[in-house]
Amino acid sequence: MSEREFIMQMQPCFGDQEKQLLNEYMDSGGFITEFKKTQVFEQLLCEYTGAQHCIVVNNGTVSLSLAALASGLVAGDEVIVPNYTMIATANALKMFGIEPVFVDVEPETLCLDIDEVRQAITAKTKAVMLMSANGRYPSVGIEAFEKLAMQRNLILLEDAAQSLGSYYPDGRHIGLAGLAGSFSFSSSKIISTGQGGCVVTNDVTVADKIRKLKDFGRVSGGNDYHETLGLNFKFTDLQACIGIAQMAKLADRVIRKKIIYQRYKDLLAGIDAVKFFAQDLDHTTPWFIDVLVEQRDELMVYLERHQVGSRVMYPPINKQPAYNLPGEHQVSNLIGVKGLWLPSASQLTDTTVDYICDVIRCFYD
Repeated sequence: MSEREFIMQMQPCFGDQEKQLLNEYMDSGGFITEFKKTQVFEQLLCEYTGAQHCIVVNNGTVSLSLAALASGLVAGDEVIVPNYTMIATANALKMFGIEPVFVDVEPETLCLDIDEVRQAITAKTKAVMLMSANGRYPSVGIEAFEKLAMQRNLILLEDAAQSLGSYYPDGRHIGLAGLAGSFSFSSSKIISTGQGGCVVTNDVTVADKIRKLKDFGRVSGGNDYHETLGLNFKFTDLQACIGIAQMAKLADRVIRKKIIYQRYKDLLAGIDAVKFFAQDLDHTTPWFIDVLVEQRDELMVYLERHQVGSRVMYPPINKQPAYNLPGEHQVSNLIGVKGLWLPSASQLTDTTVDYICDVIRCFYD
């Protein structure tokens, strides 16, 4: 086999636009910490998602914590979260004494199973954290979760870390059905600022609380009058410059992500050992190429030998040493054994995707 550059499972994409904005900012004598460029970035996110308020913070885990705290959750409250998700969804609550209660997910979408949610509700349950896995929405529809939250007097929060560029069929951007939604801008996301995250909400009270919580409880920037307790979760204008440039590329990346996903699906069709999930490409944008595969570990070794990176999907949280809780969650357990992420960067060429699929076909032939 001829020497081939290794194909990473995921990598961010930065270019001349980011460099130019950073250079211009540095030449302007800016303070680097968050200020006017951060405000521009927030406004761009509001315009794109349709949110009335967007508060950018230093990462997408903090944004989940702040959304929970600003919604009124306190230590001892229980929040229902999926057992299949990045562990940050649960940690963002647990670190503040809020108890995550793990339930299983739908096999089709990997979003919360609403029947499992109903069974998990107790007198201590105050909220549901809906994670839109890979940009997907629950098969029962978001309206079913909104109705359940209203009937049981629960707060609906959305972990939309993987969902920028994804919408519900009714036209709302994912992240805006709940009281607050959280996005991530870490290096693997569709737009990246290295690290970073934001909360979107249409509730002015929640937005005001988050702005205070992220800045020591200050009433406003530039003073030392504090109405409440808070910490320093602020962003930087350097990151905002990168974010502004990334937002200009988002529309093209949404299109490209969908094309890549469909190409994988078409080229791997007919291989019984590879199964895709239900992805509504008319409304949602895949973050990663996620599949269930047979002989996962052997396939990963074979892919790496052919210069193709891959990554195991999230294991069930309740079985991780950090939590080590009883309970068997069938779908989460299955993902832990068979779930695999294939190369998913928006800059992948058709030729590269074709090569990856050829390698996978050769493995199963």
